[in-house]
Amino acid sequence: MIMDPERLPARSRPRIGLVLGAGGVLGGAWMAGALPALQECLPCAVNDVDVIVGTSAGSVLAAALRCRISVGELIAHQRGEAAGVLRSAAADEIGGRAFPPPPHLRVGSPRLMLSAVLAPHRVHPLVGASAWLPRGRAQHTALRDMVHVLHGQAHSGAHGPAAAPLTMAGPGPDGPDWVDGQTWIVAVDYDSGRRVIFGRPGAPRARLPEAVVASCSIPGWFEPAVIGGRRYVDGGVRSPTSLGVLARSGLDEVYVLAPMASTSPGRAARPHEQVERKLRRLIALALLREAQLLRSAGIRVTLVTPGPEDLAAMGLNLMDPRRRLAVMETSLRTSAAALASIGPARSQVA
Repeated sequence: MIMDPERLPARSRPRIGLVLGAGGVLGGAWMAGALPALQECLPCAVNDVDVIVGTSAGSVLAAALRCRISVGELIAHQRGEAAGVLRSAAADEIGGRAFPPPPHLRVGSPRLMLSAVLAPHRVHPLVGASAWLPRGRAQHTALRDMVHVLHGQAHSGAHGPAAAPLTMAGPGPDGPDWVDGQTWIVAVDYDSGRRVIFGRPGAPRARLPEAVVASCSIPGWFEPAVIGGRRYVDGGVRSPTSLGVLARSGLDEVYVLAPMASTSPGRAARPHEQVERKLRRLIALALLREAQLLRSAGIRVTLVTPGPEDLAAMGLNLMDPRRRLAVMETSLRTSAAALASIGPARSQVA
């Protein structure tokens, strides 16, 4: 049984973090399918974990969860059965098309490109490479509108008095702020190349819809998001999860859903699939190194990644909305089995 954390005595449950990684439309569907099983592992509602870190597709789920959207509502949204505020935000429209529109005929970030050439030790290699991509043309209009409506609903308490809205840090120039130190949205400053974690104390100020759009602005595909005069792109350019930022968080447990990694990808017959599996293994190795940083700090880490059945459902294009429902339905089953296989004394990798 899951109890309301507000009814539990102080310090009666561990401090829990949730990391929701990058992964495009299909990565978001896979994570949505994993949430019901994850909920069963938690001593509180998944909406109420102490810290959520969201990157790209994970930032959309992070925002929805903090805006009091239930796991069941997220599943219904993926199935096209959503009610209420999610009914007008079709899942296929949020992620856009399977392929990008023709980009602008100029490089994405000349300043970052120059920094990567003159001081390569100061710029992450993948971030530096993203500067050379042409400037994207697509815009996240539907996504911005959806998060705006969700945030407004949460602030008004539209889900009822039992579901408290995001903690507000006081009114800003554009209305109530969402920053509470518990919801971290990862993006990359497209001119300096530095990782920015909106919502974390000391981060640049941003409204929740702006932060999510910034985190989802894939270089070469979408226009960079402009916040406070700075340009931002997808946080997955720097890291698919940014798990390592929680190493000094003081949390007791962290659960990670990482749709771009795979600790057990299985065998692939076709050459292009073999390359994709190798990339997933490399991402998984980097993620395991980050997990070790947390474990060295005494934080228990549970890592869940797609397995062979999930990868077969996903295919190679993580932005293909035609596969979204199949990916989510597969994850409902495979993620439940993966989490069920993890006992308290066993390896925390599924």
